[in-house]
Amino acid sequence: MTEARRNVRQNHLALAQKILSVAMARGLKSGDHLAEQTFSEACGVSRTPIRSAFKVLEERDILQWRQEEGYFLRLGTADEIASVIRALEDAENSVADRILSDRAERRISDVQSVSALTRRYKVPRASVLNALKILAKDGIVRQLPGRAWAFQPMVDSPAGLEDSFDFRLIMEPQAIIAPEFALDSKRAGLLREQMNSTLSKLDGRLTPAIFRRIDIEFHTLIAECSGNRFLRGTLAAHHRLRKASQKSAAIPDFRLKQAMLEHLEILDSLERNQFQLAADQIIVHLRRSRIRKPQAANRGIPPLGQGSRT
Repeated sequence: MTEARRNVRQNHLALAQKILSVAMARGLKSGDHLAEQTFSEACGVSRTPIRSAFKVLEERDILQWRQEEGYFLRLGTADEIASVIRALEDAENSVADRILSDRAERRISDVQSVSALTRRYKVPRASVLNALKILAKDGIVRQLPGRAWAFQPMVDSPAGLEDSFDFRLIMEPQAIIAPEFALDSKRAGLLREQMNSTLSKLDGRLTPAIFRRIDIEFHTLIAECSGNRFLRGTLAAHHRLRKASQKSAAIPDFRLKQAMLEHLEILDSLERNQFQLAADQIIVHLRRSRIRKPQAANRGIPPLGQGSRT
């Protein structure tokens, strides 16, 4: 029951972040009304979880409830909304978060026992087991024969990043051209709104953390729309690992804007069912992201916006 309640709470926090992203993308200001149906459609969920997420935001003084009127935004600027999104991403500093943080900082080794983690964090054994199950679901740890747990390689070192890009350059184009690829138009539309809003605010105020969140949502969307279940599952797990491994390293401003434009061009191709073109575009996109030097990225691949159409 404890794990179930925690998972529900995490879902509400994740939905609260998405609601604020929609609000920011649509330019909502302090005092604007947040209609349940509007956000239900934008987030692709029913109105019941929207109400729960609104309640989470009310508890944090982000929304205000008015009797017989509904919820209204308390925040006044996009910067304030972006700051709250970052705070929600850091919320609920659980045992799983502490384990993940220690792993990312190399304070614990590759293989751990439940007993060792119980002693380290001074929490009940059940809490450690629940935390490990949460991390296992995201592909961060796996249980070994016996009682030990092994961490998967993190995507937070130069070698890990290189391996990640090699993997994605092979798998992501295949996810797109696999038969029965079907773009989720609602999720794609929401992402498009967020990316257009991001592009309109590239004046030094936008943090790389927000860009990375949108970037991972974009690549996860592509993975989850693939018609091949093995590609879908493997890529989605890898993007969860990327999200868990994120660092706050700076991203050059030119690359921030360029990557967003590339996302939008890939979405354009996917919406027109030009899957081979989108696959070619994502190869260029990943190569540019890898080396951050657009003039050296193509190497025989057509520039984005060009190439054969299917």
